[in-house]
Amino acid sequence: MTPSAHRRVFLMTLAASGAALATGAQAQALVDEKDAQAVALGYVAEARRVDARKYPKFAAGQNCTSCALYQGKAGDKAGGCPLFAGRQVAGAGWCSAWAKKA
Repeated sequence: MTPSAHRRVFLMTLAASGAALATGAQAQALVDEKDAQAVALGYVAEARRVDARKYPKFAAGQNCTSCALYQGKAGDKAGGCPLFAGRQVAGAGWCSAWAKKA
């Protein structure tokens, strides 16, 4: 990952941490694929449905649980993501901001 990508991940994680503290222990809703932010990022709840022509950087095996931004555990069906503050993404999902975990 490039230094600017590390910086971007850090800043998004920092922002998400603040949002998580603000929402407390409330149950978080899942991101809707039709949500404006989700559409802008090409988010899909199942990575196997990614349009590889539209997102040529997508590779098999990429999903939210393998993303550096994912805040859930590897086996969780859903977890937090700083890009969708206050909501959860599907562990099997994917978006164009996917970044490999260190």
